[in-house]
Amino acid sequence: MSETTTNVLSTWARNVAPSPTLAVDAKAKALKAAGKDVCSFGTGEPDFDTPEFVKEAAAKALAEGQTKYTPTPGIPALRKAIAESYNAQGFAISAEQVVVSPGGKMSCYLAILATVSPGDEVIIPAPYWVSYPEMVKLAGGVPKFVTSTDADGFKITPEKLRAALTPRSKLLILNSPSNPTGAIYSEVELRALTAAALDAGLLILSDEIYEHLVYDGRCSFHPALFSTEAAERVITASGFAKTYSMTGWRLGTTVASPKIAAAIADLQSQTTSNVTTFAQYGALAVYQQPEAARAALAEMLGHFDRRRQKLLAALNAIQGMSCHRSQGAFYLFPNIAAFGLSSAEFCGRLLEEELVAAVPGSAFGSEGYLRLSYATADETIEKGAARLAEFCRRLRG
Repeated sequence: MSETTTNVLSTWARNVAPSPTLAVDAKAKALKAAGKDVCSFGTGEPDFDTPEFVKEAAAKALAEGQTKYTPTPGIPALRKAIAESYNAQGFAISAEQVVVSPGGKMSCYLAILATVSPGDEVIIPAPYWVSYPEMVKLAGGVPKFVTSTDADGFKITPEKLRAALTPRSKLLILNSPSNPTGAIYSEVELRALTAAALDAGLLILSDEIYEHLVYDGRCSFHPALFSTEAAERVITASGFAKTYSMTGWRLGTTVASPKIAAAIADLQSQTTSNVTTFAQYGALAVYQQPEAARAALAEMLGHFDRRRQKLLAALNAIQGMSCHRSQGAFYLFPNIAAFGLSSAEFCGRLLEEELVAAVPGSAFGSEGYLRLSYATADETIEKGAARLAEFCRRLRG
């Protein structure tokens, strides 16, 4: 009997797509393991080590026997510290409104599971992080995309949002600073977009995982602070992975209304239980040692900013390529439409012919672009940009 007739896989498993960014990273690592000199711009992961004070706090907790279950939403001291940090920025929340989850991805997924029912439409601005549509589909929801391009700074408008609304619209996902484009909504732009969503009765998932990675004097903003209604209807997701180079620690956070936060915690209790106990004590050190945390972030930002400008200049120097100036996160999203290849074919040949790994724009819902992460060594940026330029020269003939 064939696998097809026995239906061994569920509808969810058959319909979900694997992560394209992780697939690119896996292929690049396989080539490196085979002895190839690969320049990888694929994965969104800082190349710095986790700060020592964070590792020391986790090691201390481990040595002291902090290895048992914790309350599902997180250890009380960490939830309290997170709440106090948000309140210092203008929130008015209690620790009970904070849920610590195993990674920012899980924070977003649980927020979607807590609010989206089968058939509900979720509005996702494109370009989008690759996991948003798959998370929505796993919840039984229907992704609905609103597109933007480099011509409009990769940002949607309230008018575009309203045009996408139907009676089934339930949730809007916002990501500023953005993965994959590095775009940041100004306060005026974000206020207008938030107001349009709330006027339509939508909930908002604001994914702010890159909130501290900003350049050119820009700031990121919290939609939850824009009004009393926003405080009730905006779910704020964040985490420690990008800010403190803690991707493998799996520490995400959500802040929501008491009802939604409780639902997220209930879902987590039946899936992952709690975040690794001693890892939470490492995260707690970020709030207990703020000067060390600020110093670690400042050092990484300095490196990221230099790399951003170096790679941006190199990309815009390539004939036929243009790249919007990102002002957040650690990605650039150049336009490659002039070369006449699909983004998947472009990236496939680039890896095969020049050993440069990048992610096709089609993975982010935007054909004609590719994503390059500059969270990598300066040497990789210089070498990889030169190889990319040579590849493009050959394509032009």
